[in-house]
Amino acid sequence: MTDTDQSDAGQRAQAVAALRRLDGLGLNRGSTGNLSVRAGGGDGCWITPTGMAADEIGSDDLVWLAADGTVRRGRWAPSSEWPFHVAIYRTRGDLNAVVHMHSPHATALACLRRELPAFHYMVAVAGGDSVPCTPYHLFGTAALSAAVATAFKDRQACLMANHGLVAGGATLAQAMKVALEVEALCGIYLQALAVGEPALLSAAQMAEVIERFKTYGQARRSGSG
Repeated sequence: MTDTDQSDAGQRAQAVAALRRLDGLGLNRGSTGNLSVRAGGGDGCWITPTGMAADEIGSDDLVWLAADGTVRRGRWAPSSEWPFHVAIYRTRGDLNAVVHMHSPHATALACLRRELPAFHYMVAVAGGDSVPCTPYHLFGTAALSAAVATAFKDRQACLMANHGLVAGGATLAQAMKVALEVEALCGIYLQALAVGEPALLSAAQMAEVIERFKTYGQARRSGSG
């Protein structure tokens, strides 16, 4: 087994664990949602198969898609959402994992066709002062993947109208962090909307947060090894 094979085996195992975690948290149900990780050699990605529930999927069930979307390895068909996964990797060379959820709060906001605005500073976790909502397009289509790729040019998450949430990260752990945080924020935002329109932070205030996030959690104490 080559180093790349070993790396991909580890990535696939982590991907399956993450998918089951989302299912256990009630953020996906049955065969809804999907995720992918960029292949270790940088050629395409490993993606979950279509129509299989999280508790049915093992590491060997993931499908290796080349950068052009052709299947390189796998006994199952890839997720029907594979076009926007490939489009995100093509658009953002710095992202190595993509998570798609039909989570309750993000999906509810997406069904309202509303973006997640800067009502809370943590919205910056997705890379900007909002989480945009793309127009509605049929799942699995080139139109949807183009809309998602456009949203991801300067973000790490977007809502898809009448559909759900997509999040990305430099690692699978980071993509999961973004996805879970955006889902929680959507829940808080919906609660606030039940009372009234929340006050929004300004572009300048959010710019300060985004700048702070560049080093947040990375500083070492003086003299630490």
